[in-house]
Formats: sequence, C-alpha cells, structure tokens
Amino acid sequence: MQNFWPSSGFDQLRRNARGWLVPTDDYLRLFLARPELALVPESCDAERALHAALVLQPSRAVTPREQGALADADARANYALFLRFRDALLSAGTLEGYYLSLFRRGHVDIPPLFVDLLAQAIVRNVLDDSTDVYELRAGEMLFRAQRISTQGGQILAADRDVVDLLSETGGLGEIGRLLTQANAPMRALEMAVLAEHNAPRYWQDGERHRFLLDLTHEVRNDLSHGLTLTMTRARSGLGALARVLERWIAHFLGVAVHIRPEPRIDDPAWRWHVGLDTEATALLNDLYEGNAVEAERQQRLLSLFRLDFADPQEMRADVAGKPVYLGLATSADQGVKLKPQNLLVNLPLGAARPQ
Repeated sequence: MQNFWPSSGFDQLRRNARGWLVPTDDYLRLFLARPELALVPESCDAERALHAALVLQPSRAVTPREQGALADADARANYALFLRFRDALLSAGTLEGYYLSLFRRGHVDIPPLFVDLLAQAIVRNVLDDSTDVYELRAGEMLFRAQRISTQGGQILAADRDVVDLLSETGGLGEIGRLLTQANAPMRALEMAVLAEHNAPRYWQDGERHRFLLDLTHEVRNDLSHGLTLTMTRARSGLGALARVLERWIAHFLGVAVHIRPEPRIDDPAWRWHVGLDTEATALLNDLYEGNAVEAERQQRLLSLFRLDFADPQEMRADVAGKPVYLGLATSADQGVKLKPQNLLVNLPLGAARPQ
C-alpha cells in the first residue's frame, strides 16, 4: 500500500495498544509550521525567540510573560490558541481521546480548523489498511467541506475550497486571479470524477483534493411496457461513505454496525435518528416530529442511511434491535459539512458501552 494524505501528520504520530494516536513533538511541529504560526518578515524578536524555542521543544512550558512580549496582537492570539490546544491534547494523551472530550463536554474551545486537522489524522488512522480509493475520497468528507452539483443525472461532491479557488483563479494561482479580475479568457482546469480509469492516480494526487466523488447510489433504467429497473451502483460514493462511517464508529466506540444508503424512511416505529450535518439534523427532527417541511428543503436531502447494530444488546434497552436512521443534506448554497462527531455522541449506546 502507498501512503496517502502525508500532510495529515499520521507519519509523525504513534499508536498505543488500543490503536489510538499518541501526539509527539514532531506532530506539534507541524502546527508551528502552519501559516497561522509560521514566522513572517514582520515578526518581532520576541516572537522569533518563542517560535525557535517551541520548534526545539514543542511541549515546553510558555510563561504569560513570553506570550505578552509578542508585539503583534494576532500573533499573541494565535499562540494562545495553539498552547491551549497543545496542553489539552497532551493531557488527553491521544488524538481520539481529546476529540471525544471536545464534543462530550459540549464546549468546543478550539478553532474549527484544529478540529478538522484532528479528524484528518484520525480518519487517516482509521483507513490506514484500506486499498479502496473510493473509501479514501469519501473519508475526505469527514474533515473537508464539499460542494454538490448535478451533472447528467450524477450527484457529484467536489472539495469546496478547491472549487472556490479554481473559480477565482482558473487553476493559475495569483496570475489567474488577476486575469479573472480583468475578465481575460483563461484555460479551464477541470476536476475529474473518480473512476476506474483514474483511480490509481489518487495515491499520488489525492491530497490535491481535485477528484469528484459520485454520490449517485442508484441508476434507473426505463424499460419497455412502462417498466423501470433500478440498480445499485457498485462504485457508489454513498456506499463508500457508509463503510468509512462504520470504521469510524468501530474505531472510537468499539461497536460493530452496518450502514447502508436508503431511499426513504418507511418505518411507522421510527425511534432514533442522527443527522450527519447541521441541515440534516434539523430536517430529520422536523420530519420525526411531523412538522411541515418545504419542498425545497426536502430536495436538499442527499441521502438517508440505515444503521443497524451487529449486537442489539449494545444498544439502549428501549431501542434495542431497532434501526438508527442517518441523514445527509446540503445547505442552501449546495454545501455539505459533515459532523462525524454526531455519530460518537448521539448513538443510542447501552450503559455498558463507552459513553
């Protein structure tokens, strides 16, 4: 197997006996190299000294006096955020333990960027033995926002940041940005739909996030005599996402579940649901409570999923053996930002399981 997502920091981390990721100095150094903390020509002497000291020993204590000596207010704020993140991560002992603690206590006190960086490293760990690039591309959805489009009957997910950048620059960087502002014609740089013929390229190009994931789960063929044949696609992006979410749950909670995409919920005994994003959470809540849902909101529902526990005894007694329904929806601007933490804090686990 080849390496993927080298910027995730997975190579700078180590696993404990449980398979969870233990932070190291090399992992913390990756944060010090990020634009938010990297030195710039305007950095003052105090900032240069603090940065050098942390690069040498990332876990060293930093005094309030050292922080207060930084001339730039933004630099002081950035270092304060990093040090709070670092200290909490080291105290938790693992990335997974810290990630869980952020959401179980209901108070996330670090920037969304740090949450996504944690998730990226953890998903990289979860998928370390995967050889399926469709799973890897689906795994990106757990830490990178997507934009959804429909082309020729296909539902396609594209990396939001890459789409926005290409729309601004045409793939030509700052020069492209200037040409766009001048309304000059530019060479269009297309993003490729992940398919069998280009799948091997993912191992080298996946971190550029320029592969579209086809989320079309079923294909309908109209036959003669008014008959319609519906077939499930073997390379469904939703199927790949379901497998990633199964692994995610098993890695954190130690429970085996089976997740499959569903076209609808036809269950008069519907008891439990979890939204995979903010929009889906609100939509499922309204549907469950019998509230009216506008047609436009319903059309933004990308997919439903059915989650079943392999062992119903691992569920809460009052819902044991019943399915859990999941939803995935877009925002009004066709964006999707998964919240994989919802599956860790909102599943109906029994008292004997991790809470």
